[in-house]
Amino acid sequence: MANMTAAARSPLGARAPYQGRFTQIEERPLLGKVIVRGNSDDPAFLSAVKTVLGAGLPVTPNTMAEAGVYRIAWSGPDEWVIYTADGAQQPLIGKLRTAFADMHAAVVDVSDYYTVIRLSGPRARDLLAKGCPLDLHPHVFSQGQCAGSLFLKAAVRIHCVDDAPIFDLQIRWSFADYLWDNLIQGAQEWG
Repeated sequence: MANMTAAARSPLGARAPYQGRFTQIEERPLLGKVIVRGNSDDPAFLSAVKTVLGAGLPVTPNTMAEAGVYRIAWSGPDEWVIYTADGAQQPLIGKLRTAFADMHAAVVDVSDYYTVIRLSGPRARDLLAKGCPLDLHPHVFSQGQCAGSLFLKAAVRIHCVDDAPIFDLQIRWSFADYLWDNLIQGAQEWG
């Protein structure tokens, strides 16, 4: 799979980024995405993850952490998504599985199940608010926070990467066109 082009590995066919005056939209197709499940109350589990990643898992709901080349998002009381460079997910999975050898834990590569659409620009929050019921005010939803929600009829996981603002929207491949088209249509209001 390492030889495949971005277009072949993307549900959006490597569409050209949208560059509006107040919003920018682009797909980030080449990201490794690994789901880790385990007991966050188990010190051995937390220690094993920290040994592999170089940092602990975010255990506060709806938060993210950075650990070198990894971005880790809390996804539930016993689930996290680790983002890494494309191709780095398999070595990471091997290290985690070795560290979890005697534990009740799971590691799954979901790189080809989800894609990430990056939304940025001064009207990015406004664009998200058009279709998302979350309170996205910067005092409530800021850098380092994440949440699962809906955008219109699509389930998304929203990460506030930066207060500039920059948001990454994780979505299943089967809904990527729907989300992309609705984001573009909404962004065109501002040119």
